[in-house]
Amino acid sequence: MLKFVTTKTVVVLGASCLFIASPALAADEPAAEAVAAEESGPIDIELTLDAVSDYRFRGISLSDKDPAFQPGLTISHESGLYVSAWASNLADNGGDDIELDLVAGFAYDVGNVTLDVNATYYVYPGASSTNYIEFIGRASAPVGKGEVGLTFAYVPSQNNTGNQDNTYVAIDGSMPLGDTGLSLNGSFGFENGAFGDNKKDWSLGMSVEVGKLTLGVAYVDTAHAQDFGNLAEAGMVVSASMTF
Repeated sequence: MLKFVTTKTVVVLGASCLFIASPALAADEPAAEAVAAEESGPIDIELTLDAVSDYRFRGISLSDKDPAFQPGLTISHESGLYVSAWASNLADNGGDDIELDLVAGFAYDVGNVTLDVNATYYVYPGASSTNYIEFIGRASAPVGKGEVGLTFAYVPSQNNTGNQDNTYVAIDGSMPLGDTGLSLNGSFGFENGAFGDNKKDWSLGMSVEVGKLTLGVAYVDTAHAQDFGNLAEAGMVVSASMTF
């Protein structure tokens, strides 16, 4: 499961700069912005390192409730085009215990709404009979100080999905809790097709950012997921993530 992380760098000016602005300083601002833009360049590279107590994908434990380490690399262009690779260890999957997600997508803004469409290829080295492709679209928008997102994912019929298609729809949201540094996060998803029969999943948790480190804890549960046995049972997931 791919984790999208958006990094925003905020430069805070001192109060003296706000109240004592000379003409020379004002004249230098466009030049400073041009230098900053030139230094940043059209290409952005982002590395994420995640550790979770249980790798849950749409409510189901893919690590047999064991911890997982999940590195990711995203290369994006200022046009909105991006490619990424994300990996995780998981429980034995037909002779393999590694998942690699390869993604190509395009993200852009329409007013206050951010739209993101991509194709994700799930690769299981050593167990290629379980590889498959999924097309994902997401729209997100700010709501007050928080954000709400809607995701639609479609897996077309393929040999590795038993020649069945699959749909997944989810809504998620986050809201900062005042000035505490804490955020409340939640999601609800509905899946039907090759990977679920009217399956539902939901989560509710909290996170806090400490520098580049994001710590989180969430309660995850499912319904109508009997085919997955105890891997679909409710549980707590603790996570730690760093972005570079």
